[in-house]
Amino acid sequence: MNERENPPCKAPVAVIGAGPAGLAAAYELTRRGVPVIVFEQDGRIGGLAQTIEHKGFRFDIGGHRFFTKQKSVLDLWRSLLGDELLERLRLSHIIYRERLFDYPLKPLNTLRNLGLTSSLLILASYARGRLFPISPERSLADWVTNRFGRRLYRMFFKTYTEKVWGIPCSEIGARWAAQRIKGLSLRTAVFSMLFPVWRGEIRTLTDHFYYPRLGPGMMWDALRERIVAGGGEVRLLTRVTGVVHEGGRVRRIVVRSGEREESFDISHVISSMPLRQLFHALDPAPSSDIAVAAGRLRYRDFLTVALIIDATELFPDNWLYIHDETVRVGRIQNFGNWSAELVPDRTRSCLGMEYFCFEGDGLWTMADRDLVGLAAAELTALGIAPREKVVEGVVVRMPKAYPVYDEGFEETLTTLREYLERFGNLQQVGRNGMHRYNNMDHSMLTGLLAAANLTGKGSRDLWAVNDDDEYYEKDTMRGGDDASHAVEAQCPHGRDDPLTQHGHLRQAVGRSGGSRPQAAS
Repeated sequence: MNERENPPCKAPVAVIGAGPAGLAAAYELTRRGVPVIVFEQDGRIGGLAQTIEHKGFRFDIGGHRFFTKQKSVLDLWRSLLGDELLERLRLSHIIYRERLFDYPLKPLNTLRNLGLTSSLLILASYARGRLFPISPERSLADWVTNRFGRRLYRMFFKTYTEKVWGIPCSEIGARWAAQRIKGLSLRTAVFSMLFPVWRGEIRTLTDHFYYPRLGPGMMWDALRERIVAGGGEVRLLTRVTGVVHEGGRVRRIVVRSGEREESFDISHVISSMPLRQLFHALDPAPSSDIAVAAGRLRYRDFLTVALIIDATELFPDNWLYIHDETVRVGRIQNFGNWSAELVPDRTRSCLGMEYFCFEGDGLWTMADRDLVGLAAAELTALGIAPREKVVEGVVVRMPKAYPVYDEGFEETLTTLREYLERFGNLQQVGRNGMHRYNNMDHSMLTGLLAAANLTGKGSRDLWAVNDDDEYYEKDTMRGGDDASHAVEAQCPHGRDDPLTQHGHLRQAVGRSGGSRPQAAS
């Protein structure tokens, strides 16, 4: 968008998508008295961060931590939920070769699990990587190898990353690694173990976060209530099929809900729909070269199998990373350790078995019953809970969960951005709307700034959000006005110290320094 105008009062602003970015934009617009309609093709709000409820059990589509260094976003969270926003301690481990490794990796724990010989080989590999770095860094494999060494890359990055993205690490751009693992190397990991106060400067090492008492859905429900109270509309099960433009401006939005098609005259558009999908909706369509470029954008899809287990204290972590090549699951969430109130029956647990896939592949098309059976079998294979303890399971699929940073995507994105600059009343926000791996706070910030741009209260380049070395995650959990913003720290299930909980995995670590967890009985 290359001009900033106050929208005419008679035509609403169209917000496409009711995820974190779209809802934040709509909230800010209604707060400023601007009429707005939010169009969401799903039956729920929240996008990838929505909360699902099944027989009183609540679970995320992937766990979503709330953390930020942006005061405007933090203030918004606190104003919406107040005391319902719990402060949590992060606890996570990696399962690799039937052993538990601390995450973030800690040298002493890694040495104990791998043994002296393997650890020395890792150090030698690291030294070689520092002395003879790969240049230029083109891929994630290059980026990680230069900072951790090839041996550690193969152990703790390659298998899991390729499980998540479904493509070789050599085809994932170095930019993705620089964004998601900023500031971290073998040297900084050792330094953070010796001087833990410094850890707040490293993006992947944040150890505190906020979490709504009943899951992220509380946040989106609160935003929707504010939007509606301010005169806005939120339309679910409504898919945008046409973005009609003329003379460098979007004039109308065409939507479909079931068999019904409607057209809305609009003043501006704030879009969080997948960028490839936005280009497909443009009317008139762009030139063939632009259409081909949009078609090159790729997405990774995601499904979660929530298993209700007739057992408690299976492990104390919020989540586990599964680096085991013998199973297909990528992460396991223990939702009761995010908030005890997600699990209504304290004699049971709810685990989220997370699988990364492509829409239409074998995992995506597998019947729900078979997916539940696969998840239960892999839970047993990993030694976490026996099959007979699984009471039932629920499957949730999420298409286009993650924009893929494959080779050449940056050039493609530049081409598409340049084309969209011709529209004076169209802004892109959020992860899929910008095809950028934004965190939730980054996505919400783009929505807030888009609304400010539109109403003449600012002129911010939304593409600069999450593109600045000084922007990245920094500890603001303890900041602010203690009297008005303090949130009581609570560990999983209300215990004082999650590191001393007596969950099954923790017992296994205590007995053997990181051996394979035994199945709960």
